[in-house]
Amino acid sequence: MAQKRQTGNGSSATRRQFLQTIAVAAGTAWWVSGKAYGLQDSKSPNERLNFACIGVDGKGGSDSSDASLVGNIVGICDIDERRLNKKAGQKGFQDAKKFVDFRVMLDELGDQVDAITVSTPDHTHAPAAAMGLKMGKHVFCQKPLTWSIDEARTLRQLFEQGKSKGICTQMGNQGTSETGLREGVEFIRSGALGDVTEVHVWTNRPIWPQGEGRPAESAEPPKEVHWDLFLGPAPERPYNPTAYHPFKWRGWIDFGTGALGDMACHTANLPVMALNLFDPVTVVAESSGIVEGETYPKNSKITFQFPERKGAGGKTLPACKMFWYDGGQKPDPSLLMGEKMGDSGMLAIGKEGSFYSAHDYGAIWVTLPKTKEFKRPEASLPRAPQSENGANVHFVEFAQACRAGKPEIAMSNFDYATHLTETILWGNVALRSGEKVTISKDGKIESPSTASQFLGREYRDGWTL
Repeated sequence: MAQKRQTGNGSSATRRQFLQTIAVAAGTAWWVSGKAYGLQDSKSPNERLNFACIGVDGKGGSDSSDASLVGNIVGICDIDERRLNKKAGQKGFQDAKKFVDFRVMLDELGDQVDAITVSTPDHTHAPAAAMGLKMGKHVFCQKPLTWSIDEARTLRQLFEQGKSKGICTQMGNQGTSETGLREGVEFIRSGALGDVTEVHVWTNRPIWPQGEGRPAESAEPPKEVHWDLFLGPAPERPYNPTAYHPFKWRGWIDFGTGALGDMACHTANLPVMALNLFDPVTVVAESSGIVEGETYPKNSKITFQFPERKGAGGKTLPACKMFWYDGGQKPDPSLLMGEKMGDSGMLAIGKEGSFYSAHDYGAIWVTLPKTKEFKRPEASLPRAPQSENGANVHFVEFAQACRAGKPEIAMSNFDYATHLTETILWGNVALRSGEKVTISKDGKIESPSTASQFLGREYRDGWTL
């Protein structure tokens, strides 16, 4: 493999400054009163970002398409050449160079690239995102942001280092840009529910294999599937044609983060943001059990305990428990005061009332009891921009942040996203440990000491952060 570029300076920095200059000239409107903010995208081709897309099918299909609607595609990468060639034939992608190894793509394209998208299995999110950040590229990365807590902390450091240079980021939990979610965050933060001391979040996942051991059968991968690149930093294992690729990798510990990692960045996003549910002090999991150290359980209930902490505006928030349920487990239906319980949902319980959403993103919600009137607060969060050429507004928000060189425009930037991801992944530490995990104020495991091994792992040779 060619040597990696160590920095993204030089002509890359010059191009970024140029994009910011014309973005400012176009005008930046902030509407903290609740109206939409954003930049007016001119038709000048110089204002369009140049994207390199890593993973171009599945969720990567829509992410790369969004990139093509707001920018130019200069490179596409996928470990499966069948999917790669399919994407290369679509409008907006015919002129893009094709790669199977993102490290080679970023090294070769270098300063031609302004931003990257990362839409791969969970275990390769961090290596790809970290390489982009080190090269000075803007990064849009799918959820969960990382496979491990150690990786989340590393990406947070890289984000902080790049923030002053205008390097922008966004995690792909697109519900963050839903107006309903932002209104829900404002409502809970307003204190209308009183002290919130209990949160319940549940999902209908997994809808992929979990709770099973490694298949005994193995086979040679199709010539179009670069299995070694699929494995990435994970330990070597033989290819199986039905077990991992595509889609089914989610339940395998080496590659995915299970039902919790896959969905909590969506379903728990609203209460975590509203209540600053970061840095739990204890996490305990009840589950059907990790199978042979290979896959996450078929079902689980995980309890996160958060201490008294500061909320939005410096307000002191009381200690709070968050309960997570998957694999058919759900909270007591009586907590919903007669409302129908959805297959997925979240419920925040306060002294003065409750907040319930059966929407995966929290964009549609009701207050309980329904007989009680609650005052809606003034808008305090910016609203997502309008779509550009049909692109998802969450991606448009990222693109506008990049053009302006203002990382804070993207609400799921890697400051927030790494903290959200870390909160969630503590649940997987508890699942894998099988014991109650106690965490110190500085984020270290106090007990059991054996759980520390689940904070990260050693990468295979050739793979680094």
